[in-house]
Amino acid sequence: MKSALITGITGQDGAYLAKLLLQKNYEVYGLLPRRSTPSIWRLQFLGIQEEVRLIAGDLTDFSSLSRAVALAKPDEVYNLGAQSYVGTSWQQPVLTAQTTGLGVLHVLEAIRLENSNSKFYQASTSELFGLTEDPVQSESTLFYPRSPYGVAKLFGHWMTVNYRESYDMFACCGILFNHESPLRGMEFVTRKVTDAVARIKLGIQKELRLGNIEAKRDWGFAGDYVEAMWLMLQQEKPDDYVIATGRTTTVRDMCKIAFSHVGLDYEDFIVVDPNLYRPAEVEVLLGNPDKAKRKLGWQARTSLQDLIQMMVEADLERVRKEVSGK
Repeated sequence: MKSALITGITGQDGAYLAKLLLQKNYEVYGLLPRRSTPSIWRLQFLGIQEEVRLIAGDLTDFSSLSRAVALAKPDEVYNLGAQSYVGTSWQQPVLTAQTTGLGVLHVLEAIRLENSNSKFYQASTSELFGLTEDPVQSESTLFYPRSPYGVAKLFGHWMTVNYRESYDMFACCGILFNHESPLRGMEFVTRKVTDAVARIKLGIQKELRLGNIEAKRDWGFAGDYVEAMWLMLQQEKPDDYVIATGRTTTVRDMCKIAFSHVGLDYEDFIVVDPNLYRPAEVEVLLGNPDKAKRKLGWQARTSLQDLIQMMVEADLERVRKEVSGK
């Protein structure tokens, strides 16, 4: 039986990845940072909380990472943990650098010192591209991050490449474009929209305030994307891959899909708030997943319309339960 260690196991991607690996008969360990509020609700949502082994630790604490690697003895390590919200990275740039950037180095060093045969996956991001002149971004597109989050991720990305080249480590970076699900955090725009749609439909909320609704993103389903992570570590040689749908949509059109699903016109409820604009915006992100399709045999299966409708339905059910007190 193979074993895997997942940092960020309580996040959206970590939960979906844990479920996938359990289905493949892995022994799954997860790094669990100390939090004052319960953080395993995503594992509970997927019904796998009893099947994973949680190890106390934090990306900012090298000793706890070394201990986690020594305990799990993982065949594969997936580093999904991070301060992952772009907007927050301007308010907390140091924390973002320590977790999202330096945390990657901590995991790489722990593997090198404790279990050098572990294969390593680093969660890179389309935010690396930032201010790009390429209309479609691929593995060869130059990086120009536009946020403290993107800059921290760039450090982690290149450190992974450096360990691969310096220590002959099987280390891969997945440059994932935006991927969403009912497990997405409320601070992300897709979930903010679908939650608001549910509340407006049920008469609890009257409007939805958003920033730049003309920004374009390449949105996919997180459940599809975690399969690409696993596939990267099953190849003969480590490499880096862009994971995307190859389609781009504005925030405006995403809102239209969400509201129309419940029979509402988004224009009656959206309020554009200049205070919600980012200090430095990334206007367009559109990924080219050809390499992943060619080498991994992977492609996105879930359409944006199906994804948004799935999220709206999940939020409708959750908000109804909140209202009824059940």
